[in-house]
Amino acid sequence: MRVTVDELLRQALELEPQARAELAALLLDSVPAEPKVDVDSAWAAEVSRRIRELESGSVATIPWEEVRDRLVRGPDAS
Repeated sequence: MRVTVDELLRQALELEPQARAELAALLLDSVPAEPKVDVDSAWAAEVSRRIRELESGSVATIPWEEVRDRLVRGPDAS
């Protein structure tokens, strides 16, 4: 007899919280990990892109005072 995912879930939910946590950890460990993205390289590329946009004038900055006022008043305040 083959057990369905629904049946396994029902049985797992009957376990004590510690046993459910242990089971969840074991199941997560059994799933192949996604390849790790090079976060540092991704951020460096993003920073470089933003610097190019600023230097080319294709984006405009907002003065800190205006940003602060928007934060204090809220986004919909006039």
